[in-house]
Amino acid sequence: MVVDSLANHSLYHSLSPRLAIALTHISETDFTQAEVGTYPLDGKDIFVIVNDYQTKPKHTEPFEVHQQYIDVQYVVSGEEEFGYLPLGNQTPLAPYHQDHDFTEFDYESNKQDAAFIPLKAGMFALFFPDDMHMPGTLDTAKPVRKVVIKVKI
Repeated sequence: MVVDSLANHSLYHSLSPRLAIALTHISETDFTQAEVGTYPLDGKDIFVIVNDYQTKPKHTEPFEVHQQYIDVQYVVSGEEEFGYLPLGNQTPLAPYHQDHDFTEFDYESNKQDAAFIPLKAGMFALFFPDDMHMPGTLDTAKPVRKVVIKVKI
């Protein structure tokens, strides 16, 4: 997992050519004007999701992991916290959903081991397949505009 300011995005370009494309796209696009929705950046290898939502309390949300894609999550406006812990021997809530590339894990079973990290406007996080994460949380509901770019591994 990586958390940083968008100003430092080029530090992570060497991790993969697709991540470089995703991070460059975030740095060059005005997402305040973008329509909410999903659109391709490089077919199914890299695609963009623009979303507006209200943050939710931690205890109402599951942790998740992905096997096929790296998540690049960028907060355009607002702020949230995300839960994080390394994937280990945790028990999933249900089998892996291949079509939607996620496995969910229970908050209660994992809350003692999780760190909750602020993600404010202008910051991004990278989540790899071994990174359990719970995005979109905050004790008080606040509006957030976030861009998630899915980068095929």
